[in-house]
Amino acid sequence: MTLAKPRLTVIDTDPGIDDAIGILLALASPGFSIAGITTVAGNIGIETTMRNAGRLLAFANREDIPVFRGAAAPLSRVGPEPLNLHGEDGIGGVALPEPARLPESRHAVEWLADFLMEQPAGMVDVLALGPLTNLARLIVERPEAARRIGRIIAMGGAIHEHGNVGPRSEFNLWADPDAAAVAVASGLSLVLVPLDVTRRVRATREFVQTLAADGKPMAVMVGSLIESYFEAATNRESRPLHDPCVMLYAIAPELFRIEELRLSVDTGSGEMAGALTISPDGSPVQVALGVNGSEALDLLAQCLTAVSTNASIE
Repeated sequence: MTLAKPRLTVIDTDPGIDDAIGILLALASPGFSIAGITTVAGNIGIETTMRNAGRLLAFANREDIPVFRGAAAPLSRVGPEPLNLHGEDGIGGVALPEPARLPESRHAVEWLADFLMEQPAGMVDVLALGPLTNLARLIVERPEAARRIGRIIAMGGAIHEHGNVGPRSEFNLWADPDAAAVAVASGLSLVLVPLDVTRRVRATREFVQTLAADGKPMAVMVGSLIESYFEAATNRESRPLHDPCVMLYAIAPELFRIEELRLSVDTGSGEMAGALTISPDGSPVQVALGVNGSEALDLLAQCLTAVSTNASIE
């Protein structure tokens, strides 16, 4: 694999155990130049997602990266209850230092819009790991800035797979289906990484042991995060590593099978909220429908074990 020049990147996130793994992967990879992290309520409330973003950056000694507070609730409905699987702190109880830098005072959408206007068009990618509320607000409130995004790579949705909060609904799109509908219909360059792919990327306990044995703080930390992501002590595989798939696609798209589908989003309030439908009347979206799961895990380990970092574990 030939490494390209690092892409200027904004991570929009609601950390979240798998968000945390994705963020640490991005920090470890030379493929990203991270300009900022924007937070959104999703897996857990906005105060905790902001704190967790700051804690991850403090662990990685990357206080140079600013954190911005984004949407505390969906565009037009009540937000979801926090997901129990991420623990009370949203990060599985894994020990992380407290943030070394306060969140910025500017709202995430305001900062992102101004940042996009300052950069050449098409030069900034947005990696979206949570509900798409911040991006939808950007598209609606600052469309000229939104059009300058190079591409959005978003974890969300289910195409042929059963959903994880409803028969056809995945959490990120279900949490704010109105925002998802805005993003899908926006005409922006959007790559969607749904459950069809993320459920194929699961870590084994041997994988966790390999990261722990490496000894590098970043690898050890990700191993601890994945360890907290096993449903039971007897399970041989972790829950799906949903959000790291966004970073893995950005680093090595050749590991994924992409199809263009015309999609619409169910914006109702029932169990089908956020469901994706393939329809001739839908909007064209690039969708990942296949992945080489073993090679994706190999790449994750490669990035984490090759990194030279000053990160430290409390």
